[in-house]
Amino acid sequence: MKRVSHLTALALAMGLASFTSFAADMPQSLTLEQLQQQHGAAIDTRASAFYNGWPQTLSGTSGHEPAALNLSASWLREMSDAQLSAWANQHNLTPTSTIALYGNDAENQAVKARLTNAGYQHVSALGDALQHADRLQRLPHFEQLVYPQWIHQLSQGKPVVAAPAGEYKLIEAAWGAPKFYLLNHIPGAGYIDTNEVESEPLWNKVSDDKLKAMLAKHGIRHDTTVILYGRDVYAAARVAQIMLYAGVKDVRILDGGWKAWSAAGLPVERGMPAEVKPANDFGAPLPGQPQLMVDMEQARGMLHRKDASLVSIRSWPEFIGETSGYSYIKPKGEIAGARWGHAGSDATHMEDFHNPDGTMRSAEDIAAMWKQWNILPDQHVAFYCGTGWRASETFMYARAMGWQNIAVYDGGWYEWSSHPQNPITTGPIVPIKTL
Repeated sequence: MKRVSHLTALALAMGLASFTSFAADMPQSLTLEQLQQQHGAAIDTRASAFYNGWPQTLSGTSGHEPAALNLSASWLREMSDAQLSAWANQHNLTPTSTIALYGNDAENQAVKARLTNAGYQHVSALGDALQHADRLQRLPHFEQLVYPQWIHQLSQGKPVVAAPAGEYKLIEAAWGAPKFYLLNHIPGAGYIDTNEVESEPLWNKVSDDKLKAMLAKHGIRHDTTVILYGRDVYAAARVAQIMLYAGVKDVRILDGGWKAWSAAGLPVERGMPAEVKPANDFGAPLPGQPQLMVDMEQARGMLHRKDASLVSIRSWPEFIGETSGYSYIKPKGEIAGARWGHAGSDATHMEDFHNPDGTMRSAEDIAAMWKQWNILPDQHVAFYCGTGWRASETFMYARAMGWQNIAVYDGGWYEWSSHPQNPITTGPIVPIKTL
């Protein structure tokens, strides 16, 4: 029996017997200029990787149309009607909004059918989409968030956009023994236990000497490209951020993590990681980028400033002191003067930063979310959470977005709350104007 693609199955389920020409099926085709004159919304129906800036071919265009939203057809099976409605409301779309879609025919048809079923009356095609490279927008560093097919092509020795300059290593990161890794992992991937980069009592970064030894053990030099992924994205991000601090120049993460690889239906393998030849020397001073970590005193100095933000990447219940978020952290509350950078429903989720498939939410959405709390790209911004994982994921997104002066406050709430002299607050908190 032949396999049916997710998009084909989705379209069939919506009553589309076949994919006819998108332009013929749509009531009209608009140019971007016409759409803008009608104050309409362009929607990119492609995967977020291509929206962010990855070209779909080696010589293809890169990026998305100006102000376009991303509603990937692949997300539809993950979105309930209520979630789709919430997404539309968040982006100020109403049933009478003029909407123009672009992507391939299958993707456009699937999204059009779902929007039509939801009551959107004016859905058309963006006729001149992706034809003018000079107007397209992209993440400044989209290459730092790789996608599954890119890793697969790289591992097959095929030419890829933004290829590593030299040797590269693909590594899965997780806490503890590699129990899930042993069952299935990306072919050729090594394994790093997060206990190798952080330790008790506060689960902060290990000493620079231990970090240097860890990198050598895994054969990593300053000029090795490291591609990390995790069953949880923030595990990979934690290791990635610490490697960047150490001075590894090119560190990337798989956007969406293991879930993205699995959903792509790409090959897997099982068993122990291959033996790694240790690196003789890191080849550069360590840490190479010490400014990527701030300590408690530096964090305190960032409070109540217009040119800086100490940003809490914790759930709202954690931020207002209803819960500490962790069984091993007893104090509840928040750093007085910190700004809320959002996170998720609890200490193990990051929904506020994710698309329905677990990939990074659009940079425009994230920046708008932060702006409400006076967190701005021209500030010195340090992210923190309980012990560093969620903060590291956010750091990696801000880095891909091109934010320049960013860091992680490694100690986070765990360290801050263990010092009684540190100011804390509880209860409802709202954004305040800085002086």
